[in-house]
Order: sequence, then C-alpha cells, then structure tokens
Amino acid sequence: MFKFVFQKLHAEGYRFVAIAAVITFILLLINNYLGLIGILITIWVYYFFRDPDRFPIKDENYLVSPADGKITQIVETNGPNELGLEGKKYTRVSIFMDVLCCHVNRVPYTGKVEKIFYKPGKYINATLDKSSEENERNYVQLKNSNGSEIVIVQIAGMIARRIVCDVKEGGAINQGDRFGMIRFGSRVDLYFQNYKLLVKNGQNTVAGETLLAKKE
Repeated sequence: MFKFVFQKLHAEGYRFVAIAAVITFILLLINNYLGLIGILITIWVYYFFRDPDRFPIKDENYLVSPADGKITQIVETNGPNELGLEGKKYTRVSIFMDVLCCHVNRVPYTGKVEKIFYKPGKYINATLDKSSEENERNYVQLKNSNGSEIVIVQIAGMIARRIVCDVKEGGAINQGDRFGMIRFGSRVDLYFQNYKLLVKNGQNTVAGETLLAKKE
C-alpha cells in the first residue's frame, strides 16, 4: 500500500512538483478553498510523473508496449518519410496516453539505437490520425540482434509541449528500459514488420509489460 501511494518519481517531475507545492502554499495563505485546489493539482502532478518499476518478458521474440494508454489505431502503412522508410510496409500500432496515464516510455525489445530524428510540428489532438504526420514528434529507430528493425515515434499532443528522449544513437538498450517521456498527454506510434499482432484496437496497455506482437 505504501509503495502504491508513494511511487517513485521520474527525474523530469521534481521541478514540476516543487513548483506546484510552492503555488499551493501561496494559495493556502490566500484562501483555504484555493489551497485545496492547489493540493489536488500537486497530487495530480506527482502521479503524472510517477515512474513505477515494470517487469518485461525479456524475450526478443516479443514486442512489449512502449507506453501506458489505450490503442487507438492499428493500420498497415508505409514507414516514416523522415527515416527514408516510405517505400516499406509496416504495421503501426498507435497508443494514446491521457493525462492520468504514466508517461514514461519504454523499449519494446533489446537492441541498438540506429537513428534518432526530431521533427517540430503542430499540437493537434493526439487521438487524431493526422497527428502522426503533423504534430511535433521524435523518431527512434532500433535494430535487434536478429536484424529486425522497429521505429518508435513519440508524438506531442494538445497539452504536451515537451518530448524527452534519454537515449543516444549507437547506444545499446534492453527490453523494458526507460527511454523517455512526453509531457502532458500524448501518443506513441510503433512501426514493425514480421511480427504477429497480439492486441486489438481499444485495448489498454502497460509500458514494458503488455505483449503487442510476437515474431512470426
């Protein structure tokens, strides 16, 4: 129970929790009602930046979810133009993270970071399909020991204004590792080939644990 209430905080969250706490203190000096609102907001900020431990399957034959949230779209589409993959067909799974989700993103499989590409853009509703092409986004292209490539795309939403990516090109990463987060409410797309889907549209996911696909 203690661990559920007092969860580990992501490094990005300390500053925001401190700011919310200071504002709450000032509001309490002005009015108890305003102070109560400030306390609730501070609690929400704390839980937004929570960073719980996750327990991946640790099997390269599976792709685990890169994000907590709900699957809003599964389509067969061309790869991202920004990475020169427009001539290849991929399955794309889109996961929407609302403001109540844990926003720490995790690696779907063990491998190496081949390329990272950041693209500025708009901040339209991340549930819309066109957000994959128009919103601010960050591409992370990975390759595993079997030579299979996947692409994770962190996409900003209407409220989100900052994409955080903590990995670097050429770096080795393990399935379930944290690689970044998005503030506040956003979407993650996962592109892959030669894996069989294990999920369906509308399903909720847990980053680092939910099995999205299995190697064919």
